[in-house]
Amino acid sequence: MQCFKFIKVMMILFNLIIFLCGAALLAVGIWVSVDGTSFVKIFGSLSSSVMQFVNVGYFLIAAGVVLFVLGFLGCYGAHSENKCALLMFFVILLIIFIAEVAAAVVALVYTAMAEQFLAVLVVPAIRKEYGYQTDFTQVWNSTMEGLKCCGFNNYTDFNTSRFVEEHKVFPPYCCANPFNGTAEEPCTADKAQKMEVQGCFKQILHDIKTNAGTVGGVAVGIAALELAAMIVSMYLYCNLK
Repeated sequence: MQCFKFIKVMMILFNLIIFLCGAALLAVGIWVSVDGTSFVKIFGSLSSSVMQFVNVGYFLIAAGVVLFVLGFLGCYGAHSENKCALLMFFVILLIIFIAEVAAAVVALVYTAMAEQFLAVLVVPAIRKEYGYQTDFTQVWNSTMEGLKCCGFNNYTDFNTSRFVEEHKVFPPYCCANPFNGTAEEPCTADKAQKMEVQGCFKQILHDIKTNAGTVGGVAVGIAALELAAMIVSMYLYCNLK
């Protein structure tokens, strides 16, 4: 009986934290989506694009809603000993866990296929929108500057693009010096070919592989927490009258 009460209290406290985190994420997400300009003024160093913060806002809203609902169901189910709420908590967490495992398997097995699929979508968009669609250009500039990369595959993604045909130069990030990161302008095709700046997709994969230990540790930690929460919720569910 004492063990049951202890697990019940821990379940309430754990889900109360999740509930508050979800509420905080939801509030920040709504703020960013509604008033992204003010957010950029306060945290301007975090990004150079309002559009990026709007996208982050939508993500925060989605994550906040999920955590808010999970925290409420877990906290309410444990406190009121409501088997229906505990079962819903378990099912939602199980769905999230399965989706994460499936995403990890797909990422490991179909990385090459994903690269080809994304290239078919992204490269034509770069050639058509870069330099003309403001939000698209800002996002790509921030990505290329932050990751020290050029295009999706490399500088050739900008060949025959509207930007190159009009300005006769490539984005400066395609001619970044590998030693100090400074761009050599004007960035011509010859300079870009000589610099051999990595494509952003390959750079992202490289960064993930470089930090594989950290990424794997975080993933395992999250999975362990999810499994522990599911076990505890099912324990309470089975021991309630």
